[in-house]
Amino acid sequence: MTKTTVHIDGMMCAMCESHVNDAVRRALPVKKVTSSHRTGETVLLTQQPPDQAALTAAIEATGYRVLSITQEPYEKHGLFSRR
Repeated sequence: MTKTTVHIDGMMCAMCESHVNDAVRRALPVKKVTSSHRTGETVLLTQQPPDQAALTAAIEATGYRVLSITQEPYEKHGLFSRR
């Protein structure tokens, strides 16, 4: 799995977070997506690294500006996971 963090300019409230989350869900096959207007970040978990151009286009189509995108491998660390 891949964890992708997108820094976004323009999110001001919970509705902004919802708009971004919905746009990402419509554009990409994601396992999970969460946004925070306080930190200006959207974090998504996907099986494969997402197409950054498609991700940027989906977010910017809603009126927000993508500042940066970072990706890193993600491994769930739950109660019963192996380490």
